Amino acid sequence: MCHSNCGHKWGGCTPSLVVKILLIIGGINWGLVGLALLVGNGGNWNVVNLLLGSWPVVEGIVYVLVGIAAIVKIFGCRCKKCMAACGTCEPENKVEGGM
Repeated sequence: MCHSNCGHKWGGCTPSLVVKILLIIGGINWGLVGLALLVGNGGNWNVVNLLLGSWPVVEGIVYVLVGIAAIVKIFGCRCKKCMAACGTCEPENKVEGGM
């Protein structure tokens, strides 16, 4: 995962891409749950529950995977491929011809 604002949004390893996809799914799901609460219509807008509600174990696994993805995102991926994705980027505070 890119650790700066260089624009390498999807660069890196496959697990890093999976983490990003899981976080997008989790973010959209919780956004819809919150929107349903604000609208107050009492409907179930939990997409994961709607799709996997008949398989509670699978639904639970999806929630756990999204939680693990959040933890991985907090600490960042330190594999060689992810670190190399930003290897060409200049640090934000680097000054040309600097010290």
